[in-house]
Order: sequence, then C-alpha cells, then structure tokens
Amino acid sequence: MTDTDAGTPGPLAGVTVLDLTNVLAGPYAAYQLALMGADVIKVETPHGGDLARRLGTSAELNARHLGISFLAQNAQKRSITLDLKTEGGAQALRRLVATADVLVENFRPGVLERLGFGWEQLQALNSRLILCQISGFGQTGPMRTKPAYDQIIQGYSGMMSVTGTEETGPLRAGFPLADTIGGLAAAFAVSSALAGRARTGVGSVIDVSMLETAVTAMGWVVSNLLVDGHEPRPLGNDNGTAAPSGAFATGDGLLNIAANKQEQFETLCALVDRAELSTDPRFAERESRKTHRAALTAELERALAARPAAEWEDLLSSAGVPAAAVLRVDQMLASPQIRDRGLVHELPFPGGGGDPLRVLGNGIRIDGAPSTPRTPPPVLGEHTDEILAALGYSADDIAALHEEGAV
Repeated sequence: MTDTDAGTPGPLAGVTVLDLTNVLAGPYAAYQLALMGADVIKVETPHGGDLARRLGTSAELNARHLGISFLAQNAQKRSITLDLKTEGGAQALRRLVATADVLVENFRPGVLERLGFGWEQLQALNSRLILCQISGFGQTGPMRTKPAYDQIIQGYSGMMSVTGTEETGPLRAGFPLADTIGGLAAAFAVSSALAGRARTGVGSVIDVSMLETAVTAMGWVVSNLLVDGHEPRPLGNDNGTAAPSGAFATGDGLLNIAANKQEQFETLCALVDRAELSTDPRFAERESRKTHRAALTAELERALAARPAAEWEDLLSSAGVPAAAVLRVDQMLASPQIRDRGLVHELPFPGGGGDPLRVLGNGIRIDGAPSTPRTPPPVLGEHTDEILAALGYSADDIAALHEEGAV
C-alpha cells in the first residue's frame, strides 16, 4: 500500500520514485516521499545493498543486512537489486527510468554519468523525469568530488563551532542533523518540482548540497554575522536572541524556559515568587537581560529549586510562558503527547518472525490522519522479480538476469 492511512491515498499517490541512495540523507528523503504516498522503488546493488543495512547497534541485525540505520528510514519501499555495471542491470534501470516520475541519488558527483545515466541520457529515456542529486558539497565547486558524511558537514558548516560551551565546544550534535536537513530539503524540492512539472509537462534536475542546506538551517547564527558582523560563539543551552531563554536547573531536572516576550518574563517572575526581578534595572529591559544573562539565570534557578521541572512546566505553560522539561529519549517516547499523535508505528518485522518493528512516521498529518508506513522495510531484493515482471520481463528473462548476476 502507499496510503498515509487505511483507505486514504496520500498526496503523492501515483508517483513512482526510484531511490538509488545509500545510508541516510537520500534514504530519509525518499522515506518522506513514501510517507506522502509515493511508490518508492529502492534500487540496490546485489552485493550487500544499501550500506545502512550493515549499520546500527545490533551486530546480529547488521549481519542479516537489516541494520537499524536501514530499518529506520526504509519502510514503505520496495527493493530491487540491480548491478548497473552489467548490461542486463543497466537495461532494467533504463526500463524503470522510462516509467518513473522521480530518481533520487546520492553518489559522488560524476558517478551516475560514468554509469551511463547522466542527465542527457535520462532525459532521452523520459523527458518528464525529475532527477534529485544529493551530495555533500553540491554538483559544482572545488569541493564537489570530496566524500562527506554528516559529521564532515557538521564541522565544515560551522554547526559544531556554535554547539556546546566555550569550554566544551566545538561539539557535534548528538544525532545526524546535517543528513536529516539535507533529506528534508531534497523531499521538499522533489515535491516542488512535481508541482512545477504539472504546469510545464517537463522534468528538471535538482542539486541538493548538504553543506548549504545545513548552513541555511543555522538561521540567525549566520545572519548575525552577515548583517551585524557579530561573530557566533557557543552558548551551551542558552538562546542568544533572548533572556531568560535556555535550560534551567530546578528542584529535580532541567527545564527549558523561553520567556522571550516582556509579558512572559513578568509572568515568570511572578510565578516563581520573584516579582521584583521584573523591575530590577539589570533585568527590566530586553537588552539588559541579555547583558546580565548569567546573573538572571542564577536568580531564577534559586527560585526554581523549590519545585521539580514537571511541576514548573505545568504551572508556567498554563500561564502562557513557554516551558517544558528536558527529557531523555525514552521519556519522550512514553510521553502522552507523542502517544496521542501516533508518531510511532508498528509493522511486521522484515522477513517475518520476531517482535513487531517500531518505526517513526514524520509528524505530519493530512486531513487529520498521520503519515503512516503500511509495509516494513524490504529484505534485500525482496521485490526484484515482481518489479521486473511489471516491466514486461518474462520468467525466462528474469531467470537469465539472475544467471548473468545482473540482479
């Protein structure tokens, strides 16, 4: 199924996406398209498939080519194995391209051309095709051919330089932020290109640079330097745009507070029984609060020590002051909000047997329904014969491709 909910087609229903990507940014982009209803065909090498099949905390799953990194963003896809260095494999991809709407790849720039599938060749096969190319640094520029993973981009983009504190930074974010942002940008670009094609009737080529998408995601950090010449520096848990805005110690646990508006600050002071702070010359004005951030934090934390973070969260947020406890991942997954929204989905485990597989959707609801994967991530090559048959290959043709080692 390619439905976002039982019986409800997704907005990309009827769109066929060829996913020639590996590891994270590309597979994540294609997963977003699958959750929106596209039929995503994952094209993998017969010799191990997506590298993510062997990445994850479980050595046993890695050995089965079902690494957790793969399981996390490949539900709702079908897998075909093709060796594009064989004539049979290349010909099968040509047939797929002729019937597809989108091809997503994240090879190093130039690899697709060397395989005989450059933009001109693809257009000759299908003038309506949208080609989305995801790479670390983009298809042009002096760094275009350099290899890159998330960590490389986090460091080169400046993200690490503003993460942590002056004492602990530079630090990498604790999850693959650059990969995820690049994948989201690619999915957005593909969706936009599909809308454009509906108007023009012709395809397009999309060049997604993980470096550039990471830089744009840094927002005001970069803008402060571009516009005001303000050199960014790591601020730990503080938000440089306002104060008090950051993570604060309480009687039990950390509490994020973002009292960015004057009325929110005044309400906060009253609720923690320190109303005099709102008239203190050091804190009365927005800019002065930023100047005296450390002193304000110390005053607030003395007051916040009276209650645990969970109690302060309820008290402050109900009064219109943005506040929420800082949670561990297991606490987040168990929270009533996440459970109510249906972000986590249970699927049969790939290949059958074992406990159900739990995977994430994407946090987007359409007409009230969550974007729900309906099928588990595929076993390597699980749908090869099915897809080839749909392309017009006979049983003898398919057998010959297997004999050739093309699939």
